[in-house]
Amino acid sequence: MSVNIVPLSQLPNGGSGRVASLTAHGLVRRHLLDLGLVTGSWIEAIRRSPAGDPAAFNIRGAIIALRNEDANQILISID
Repeated sequence: MSVNIVPLSQLPNGGSGRVASLTAHGLVRRHLLDLGLVTGSWIEAIRRSPAGDPAAFNIRGAIIALRNEDANQILISID
């Protein structure tokens, strides 16, 4: 079984996976952790804006919009 690690920003609509790690530091990291983006959390891409940024994700039952700049700092494991 192969596990792919990709930035959250590359997860296609309807795609899902688990948070593998965060590369963000400082206040951005704290904010992402506060949103529930901790290692092992299940996340699903819901939809993207027409311009592609921001995108909406289902994280622990909450719909959260993230900019690509922040989503690039969240690594997702996809089975």
